[in-house]
Amino acid sequence: MKYYTAALSVFVLVSCGKKDAQQAAMQAPPAVNVTLQEVTTMDAVYHDQYPASVTALNQVELRPQVTGFITGVHFSDGARVRKGQLLYSIDAQLYSANYEQAVANLNVQKANVVKAQKDADRYHELDKNDAVAKQLVDNADAALEVAKKQADAAQASITAVSTNVRYTKVVAPFDGVIGISLVKVGAAVSAGQTILNTVSTDGQLAVDFNVDQKEIFRFTNLLKNSNGKDSTFTLAFGTDIYPYPGKIQLIDRAVDPLTGTIKTRLVFPNNSNLLRAGMTGTVRVLNNGSAKAVMIPYKAVTEQLGEFFVYVAGDSSKVSQRRLVLGQPIGSNIIVKEGLKEGEKIAVEGVQNLREGATIKTETAPAPAAGAPSVR
Repeated sequence: MKYYTAALSVFVLVSCGKKDAQQAAMQAPPAVNVTLQEVTTMDAVYHDQYPASVTALNQVELRPQVTGFITGVHFSDGARVRKGQLLYSIDAQLYSANYEQAVANLNVQKANVVKAQKDADRYHELDKNDAVAKQLVDNADAALEVAKKQADAAQASITAVSTNVRYTKVVAPFDGVIGISLVKVGAAVSAGQTILNTVSTDGQLAVDFNVDQKEIFRFTNLLKNSNGKDSTFTLAFGTDIYPYPGKIQLIDRAVDPLTGTIKTRLVFPNNSNLLRAGMTGTVRVLNNGSAKAVMIPYKAVTEQLGEFFVYVAGDSSKVSQRRLVLGQPIGSNIIVKEGLKEGEKIAVEGVQNLREGATIKTETAPAPAAGAPSVR
C-alpha cells in the first residue's frame, strides 16, 4: 500500500511538471525571425535642409508726416524708384499759408528789434550825460532782449512750418521697388497713421531660417570662414533650385528660449529678380563630408507619434526600442544624427512583428557598401 501511494505521488508530480512546462511554453511568445545589420559610418555628401523665408534687407512703410488730402501719385505700382524720387503729394495750401504767415511775423519781430536797439542806444547816450534815470536805461535794455528773443521764436516757427511744407512731398528713402499704392488721389491721410505704400530693396534679399542651438558652433564657424564664393548655402523652392549660392550674413544675438533655436540669415543676389520678399522655401546647407555619418536603411525605422525608433539587439537575444534623431535621407538609407553608434546591431527585416523586449531569431544582413551616393 505504501509503495502504491509513493508511486502515485511521483506520477502526480511528473504530470504537474509537464503541465506547468506546457503552460509556460504556451504563454511565452515565440521568437521573432529578424534580420540584423551592424551599424556603420561612412562618408556622405548631402544637404541639411531648413524651412526659410525670404525678406528684404531694407524695407520701409511710407507714412505721411502731415495731415491732408493726396493731390498726386507720381509713380507706377511695382516700379523701381530712386532715392529722393517724388512719390506722393499732399495738399500744401494750408502749410504754405502758415509759412507765409510765419515769414511775415519774423519780419515784424526783426523790425521790433531794430526799434528796441535804437531806443536802447538813445538811452545809453543820455545816461552818459546823466540826463536820464537809470531805470529807463535798464528798461530799454530789457525791451531789446525781449525783442531779440521774439525774433528767435519767429525764426524757429519758420523752421517748423517750412518742415511741414517739405513733408507735403513724400519721397523714396532709398533705391528699391515700390508696391501697390494703398491710397488714391483725393484720399485723406493722417500724420503718422495712414500707410501709403512700402518700399524695399531687391538687389540682394535676405533668407532667414532657424537652427537648433546645438548647431550654433557649426554655423559660427561657417560665418567666420565665409568668403562669398562658397556654394555651401543654396535655396530650393520645391524641386527648383535657385541658381545663385548665398552667403551667411549673421546669427541672431540670442537663442529663443521657447523653441531652443536661433535665427540665422543668408544673403542671396537677386540680379535676375527671381526672388520676392515674403516667399518661403528651403535652405540647403552642404555637409562637407569631413566627418563620418551614421547611416541605416530607412526600412528599419518605425514612427510613433512623430518620433522615430529602431530596434537594437541586446546580448540576450532580445531587442530594445531606441529613439533616433534623423537627418537627411539618401536613397533608401537615412542619416542618423543621434541615437546610434557604430558597431551596434539593429533589426532591418521583420521589424513590424517586434515589440519592446521581444525575443528574436536572427540572420545577419550584409554590411552596406562603403561610401554613399551624394544628394542634391
